Amino acid sequence: MANENHRSPAEEASLMSHSPGTSNQSQPSSPKPMRLVQDLPDELVQAGWEKCWSKRENRPYYFNRFTNQSLWEMPVLGQHDVISDPLGLNAAPVPLEGGVADASVESKQRKRRFSEEVPPSGNSVKKPKVDVPGNPAAQPVPSSPSIPGTSVLKAWCVSPEDKQQAALLRPTEVYWDLDIQTNAVIKQRAPSEVLSPHPEVELLRSQLILKLRQHYRELCQQREGIDPPRESFNRWMLERKVVDKGTDPLLPSDCEPVVSPSMFREIMNDIPIRLSRIKFREEAKRLLFKYAEAAKRLIESRSASPDSRKVVKWNVEDTFSWLRRDHSASKEDYMDRLEHLRKQCGPHVSAAAKDSVEGICSKIYYISLEYVKRIREKHLAILKENNISAEVEAPEVQDRLVYCYPVRLAIPSPPLPSVEMHMENNVACVRYKGEMVKVSRNYFSKLWLLYRYSCIDDSGFEKFLPRVWCLLRRYQMMFGVGLYEGTGLQGALPVHIFEALHKLFGVSFECFASPLNCYFKQYCSAFLDTDGYFGSRGPCLDFFPISGSFEANPPFCEELMDAMVSHFEKLLESSSEPLSFIVFIPEWRDPPTPALTRMEQSKFKRHQLILPAFDHEYRSGSQHVCKKEEMYYKAVHNTAVLFLQNSAGFAKWEPTPERLQELVAAYKHSGRTLSSSSSSSSSSSSSSSSTADKERELGRDQSSSRETNPN
Repeated sequence: MANENHRSPAEEASLMSHSPGTSNQSQPSSPKPMRLVQDLPDELVQAGWEKCWSKRENRPYYFNRFTNQSLWEMPVLGQHDVISDPLGLNAAPVPLEGGVADASVESKQRKRRFSEEVPPSGNSVKKPKVDVPGNPAAQPVPSSPSIPGTSVLKAWCVSPEDKQQAALLRPTEVYWDLDIQTNAVIKQRAPSEVLSPHPEVELLRSQLILKLRQHYRELCQQREGIDPPRESFNRWMLERKVVDKGTDPLLPSDCEPVVSPSMFREIMNDIPIRLSRIKFREEAKRLLFKYAEAAKRLIESRSASPDSRKVVKWNVEDTFSWLRRDHSASKEDYMDRLEHLRKQCGPHVSAAAKDSVEGICSKIYYISLEYVKRIREKHLAILKENNISAEVEAPEVQDRLVYCYPVRLAIPSPPLPSVEMHMENNVACVRYKGEMVKVSRNYFSKLWLLYRYSCIDDSGFEKFLPRVWCLLRRYQMMFGVGLYEGTGLQGALPVHIFEALHKLFGVSFECFASPLNCYFKQYCSAFLDTDGYFGSRGPCLDFFPISGSFEANPPFCEELMDAMVSHFEKLLESSSEPLSFIVFIPEWRDPPTPALTRMEQSKFKRHQLILPAFDHEYRSGSQHVCKKEEMYYKAVHNTAVLFLQNSAGFAKWEPTPERLQELVAAYKHSGRTLSSSSSSSSSSSSSSSSTADKERELGRDQSSSRETNPN
């Protein structure tokens, strides 16, 4: 846990200089310092230090290009223990070449650290006495203050002396605050026995998922004559992982029941055709004709009862006659007729298609099961080649309370193959065997910081790039490769809302996030194998906190949201320590969402807010690759905000009227306005139109999954 809660002076300065709201007015650094002849040791030069001249003080000082740290005295290598004294405040004077340094003079000359400039938080919470698990205290101290990953940067053809390194690892725009420490307390847990990620395995998994998506499309088209409902495959994977007990982190392989309720419901909603929103009269007329024609074709091609055939055929013929007879009908007349036809034919059409749709769902599941076996065999073969056993003895775990820490893997990681990386404008392109994934420079910097905080088995950053490739590839396959596909499932709250939640309610943890869209450095995510190296505490349903304040914004999958409510209520029931969950879910009322209904009736509900549609925003799920002006989008539905707290949590983080008023006021700050203020009017108008199109598309996707079954 040393990497989790402690950092070196260079890193502290780097983080503080890029954290929101951090002041750096007293820095003695200059954007263009006057260079002196460099008489520094090679180790310091390699670490980014250079000797400069201060015109104000008329004397030399030392400046680090990578961290923006400035010192009056020459930096000393290995001058303090970064574990027990991360900021070097208690470091003893170290002899320099010219003699012994005077401790009093050194303390006067040492420039102020960035951490001293940050005012104390107004939301300080007295934490229970707990231990912080981690590495033994006797860790080797780095022999130089060089930035971890320098050797890796050399492999990227970026020289450590080049300013590009600092630009690569320093974000220019920050949508997170990784300085906030957690208040989430858990019981210490054993390392997970999940196999560590490997690019070769992840490449095979991604290829098989693409094949599975193609199988799903072909089955829907061949058996039902429809395209698969948009993003229904993504929601199928989310729903399956709620009940899956298999070994693969992404593909389901051990589920009961075999037929997915989510996939079955969404396909049935689109039979015999998908009913889209109608704006004009001609569209309504065309849709009525297509529905009648598709219903007749389906009932004639399936094994249906004579009565069902008679009812459907009679209603279809009556509809055709009405269409030929009435040419002056309005849009409303056509829509009323369509609704009447659905009520009369819908139950019979659904009964005729039921067995076929169940066959599609079970076929996809069994193909997934076979793919998981192939992936597992590939992974075990790689471990065997490197003499690594897939079976490990469970270590003894002490029964003690600790602050939550990133999930650890029990099985060692095998050597990872090399992965290429290059920059295109402000985008980092990471490539393995011709398969390239992309991430913006800012979010690449974020991944680097999260990895440095959380990873304990790769101090030299040799495995950083392969693990970044695996992570990006995993999320790309999870939510699809189509335009804007999956962005609604990965949407996050705006930055100013997280700031308000932390300030008002002590929130320091996200229950549904990823290394790409997290705001805090402590969070739960879908994949513990790829995400654990970047700070994830594992899936939310497998995370059991004793106390803490949490934000939950789950993907909009009904089965996952319902399982989330059950999980939260068990945690609140079993803990007497302060525990609070602030939940953000869509206010779906037609039909009502079981998760929303249960939370509204829960004994732990302390308050509820309703945020009107189009009056609040979300951060895009593709924020790690999207343009700045597309970072935020308007919500197309009402959002319900529910406060679930036990008695101790309510006493500590009560949603008082004043706090709620300040939270609602935070929603009035539009991140989209701030993002687009620097762009020109022409680009703003074009981005607004494209974002509006995306919002409408997301709205159609979400509403289609909520339509009731015709029967």
